[in-house]
Amino acid sequence: MRIDIRKIIPAVMVLILAVIASFGTFIVVEPGHTGVVVTMGKVEETVLQEGVHFKMPFVQRVIQIDNRIVKLEVETEAFSKDLQTVDTTLAINYRIDQNKSYSIYKNVGSNYESVLVVPAVNEVLKAIVSKYTAEETVSNRALISDGLVEGLNEKLNSFGLYATDVNIIDFDFTEEFINAIEEKQVAQQQLLKAETEKQTAITNAQAQAEAVKIKAEAEAEANRLLNESLSDQVIEYYKIEKWDGKLPTVAGNASTIIDLTE
Repeated sequence: MRIDIRKIIPAVMVLILAVIASFGTFIVVEPGHTGVVVTMGKVEETVLQEGVHFKMPFVQRVIQIDNRIVKLEVETEAFSKDLQTVDTTLAINYRIDQNKSYSIYKNVGSNYESVLVVPAVNEVLKAIVSKYTAEETVSNRALISDGLVEGLNEKLNSFGLYATDVNIIDFDFTEEFINAIEEKQVAQQQLLKAETEKQTAITNAQAQAEAVKIKAEAEAEANRLLNESLSDQVIEYYKIEKWDGKLPTVAGNASTIIDLTE
């Protein structure tokens, strides 16, 4: 029996198209994602949740939007209150509201990070850093991070984007400014050392003066007590105690001296 190839080819083509169409009728939305349905170029407002869904082959396509928390690293610069250049590296954690997946894709597209998030980060950072001097930005990192979260949400929430956390990875300044800070720190350390040495000298001098004062007061008190205890009888007693038993050999005054031995 002879097989007519020309009759088989159309049947095979129909079978292949049927298989392709059957595979194209189902879509699996990954965990943590939502599916935005586009029907012949029109974005549907209803989004698909996780799992398997039916779609019309060749007519509909599904764009999967990641609704998990996403980390975005941004390198940018801003100017401080004292007009210093502050190069900053930020790590922003944000997510997309599931109910706004369709509107973000419809109004912005899949490049929403470069269109919405990054410009908002630059704008908010510049506004916050301008309130602090360059030195203050280092000591107020936590306040700046909190301000970035609040500012980003004010700008992005209406689009369905939510900033959950902002970490300042690094602040970097010009070499001239860093040298000036180091010189200032050295000067402050030297001043602190001089003040400490001065205070130590004052403390030692005060201690020595107090010791001299206490000693003088003690001697004065001892003399007072001694004077109070020296009665005439005690004085006579000590005279007798110290007498060697010899009588004086002379008597008189400056003009008249009498030799008692004669």
